[in-house]
Amino acid sequence: MKQTINIKRAYEPASADDGFRVYIDRLWPRGLSHETFHYDLWEKDVAPSTQLREWFHQDPDTRWEEFCRRFRAELSEGEGFSSLKEAIAGKSTVTLLYSSHDVLHNNAVVIADLLRSASE
Repeated sequence: MKQTINIKRAYEPASADDGFRVYIDRLWPRGLSHETFHYDLWEKDVAPSTQLREWFHQDPDTRWEEFCRRFRAELSEGEGFSSLKEAIAGKSTVTLLYSSHDVLHNNAVVIADLLRSASE
């Protein structure tokens, strides 16, 4: 079965096309209540470490490639990525939810790329 991996900001409304919704940040999305934010799984263990996140946010324009490399290394060392893969196995559509304002440079982009590569 071909799995579709989407990414979406946590602040965008949920839709039926989202499939299984996984929030992948360590911190709760600012300004959203538990009643209004719809997700199926909160997988905190696939979020970047606080140290890596803070380092990246100091200069995201020039640190993106290095962030990707370091974040992939973190994911390969922990159990979170394996746990995520198990949780989404058999789901035809998965949407990774993130809270960053930057839609091109965030942890969801890296995780989606890894998940897509793993399913090929």
